[in-house]
Amino acid sequence: MSEDLSAAKNPKTTPSTLRIGKRYRADRVDANYDTIVIGSGIGGLCSAALLSQLGKKVIVLEQHYTAGGFTHAYERNGYEWDVGVHYIGDMGRKSQGRVLFDYISGGNLKWAEMDSVYDRIILGDERFDFVAGKENFKDELKKHFPQEANAIDKYVELVTATTRYMGAVSQTKAMPKTVAKLMSLLAKNKIPEYALESSYDVLKGLTDNEKLIAVLCGQWGDHGCPPKESVFLMHALIAGHYFNGGFYPVGGASQMAATIIPQIQISGGDVFTYADVKEIIIDRGRAVGVQMADGHCLYAEAVISNAGVVNTFSDLLPATLSEKLGYKQKLDGLATSMSHGGMYLGLRGTAEELQLPKTNLWIYLDEHHDANVAALRKDPSAPLPLVYVSFPSAKDPDFQRRYPGRSTIEIVIGPCDFDSYRKWADKTWGKRGDDYEALKEDLAERMLEALFKQMPHLRGKVDYYEVSTPLSTSHFCRYKQGEAYGLAHHRARFESDWLKPKTSVPGLYLTGQDIISCGVVGALMAGMVTAMSIVGVRGAAVMLKNIKAGLTL
Repeated sequence: MSEDLSAAKNPKTTPSTLRIGKRYRADRVDANYDTIVIGSGIGGLCSAALLSQLGKKVIVLEQHYTAGGFTHAYERNGYEWDVGVHYIGDMGRKSQGRVLFDYISGGNLKWAEMDSVYDRIILGDERFDFVAGKENFKDELKKHFPQEANAIDKYVELVTATTRYMGAVSQTKAMPKTVAKLMSLLAKNKIPEYALESSYDVLKGLTDNEKLIAVLCGQWGDHGCPPKESVFLMHALIAGHYFNGGFYPVGGASQMAATIIPQIQISGGDVFTYADVKEIIIDRGRAVGVQMADGHCLYAEAVISNAGVVNTFSDLLPATLSEKLGYKQKLDGLATSMSHGGMYLGLRGTAEELQLPKTNLWIYLDEHHDANVAALRKDPSAPLPLVYVSFPSAKDPDFQRRYPGRSTIEIVIGPCDFDSYRKWADKTWGKRGDDYEALKEDLAERMLEALFKQMPHLRGKVDYYEVSTPLSTSHFCRYKQGEAYGLAHHRARFESDWLKPKTSVPGLYLTGQDIISCGVVGALMAGMVTAMSIVGVRGAAVMLKNIKAGLTL
């Protein structure tokens, strides 16, 4: 163990105090609700808040100790980290995502802008900055690739054009089947063929410069598929999302759930934690409620699952019904996204004193993304193909008020082979044995070395750390393979027209990142589309009018 880790290791950890939501007990909930939401990720919270604004009484059930899903934060040993909200794009203007966040938070969720350089792509010893503003983005890249100016211009145009298709496609998911079919026939609602080709192949059509392609694909960790595996549509959604810069919630990621929950409570609903749903209750072919792990049953006109489609149809729905409706077969044709590991670091000193930037670092071995991923899949001890570094305490202007004289760093690595961790999967979290801890220490050493290579002045400054593996995601978020982004964003996923809110089971709806796309805003949009599906065309029209006007109860 290095001196850095030895000095920082502290087994006497204190529990998290960031517990958003009410603790579930059977005597704390009502017998009947208009809608039950399983899971408190941003998709479920969005659906619940929107339905509440229309007078629906909604209960959200979260099995974790705190609400928020991948948007939750946790505190340990006097430090706080987010687990999935490293940055959000397009929050500095009245974008669809910003307007929707304003509405479901009652205007109480605030945003802080990151540095103009929101992402830094590092290939070996070379650095390439992504700068906010399309023209700035292009001008900066042209400094490194002056001979590729035309390709860079065409790239930004193509990304912008491709992202426009997704809005119309998303809305068709909320429409009745006949209406959706008619809408899908319109050219503006059809995803063009090139958009479902691999990111690498599409970019190869713009340039033969492999290094430029690798730089442009430098955010592939935001959706979990290296360039030759991802579809260009997903690449475009991510890249275009950040063209206007990156933003971070003031007060940290936990402010998302904290500001949305009061809007759910307006119509008598609420959000409960430690609320483990065992199964969806089916009566005469219709979803009518849920049975909790303690045997208690709750009933409602509609049930929304924000637990992911794999969990919904493999675990929550009766197996015979899932198979009868063909969901098991449909799931067999889709892959899950990559699993990941991470490291949460606490340091003494402010972000200014430690020279921590608001810029994210994407650290790669070189420009051969896919080959490096393949090498790690073959040998888990191979060099890490992707090391992502975020500095949440620098991004959040409220951090020093809450944690004076302290700073935090988060590191994410991927992909991780879940099979390498499977033998510890059935062991209790926090008590998986010395061999598991040794594996985590090895990961910690490798992640720290990647960080110190870029920021050598931080060596010896780590006060506290802990490491997460795919088992952490499996334990806290119920993703069986420790996957970060639900279903993999491959071509088959976007060609699966059954991935929409309304299921073949009357009364059962889906939401979250499996419905439209991964990411906070992708799940947020799914939450809106699901709420629209439940209230119908007229209700959806009222909902959209209220969102646009910012009208809340």
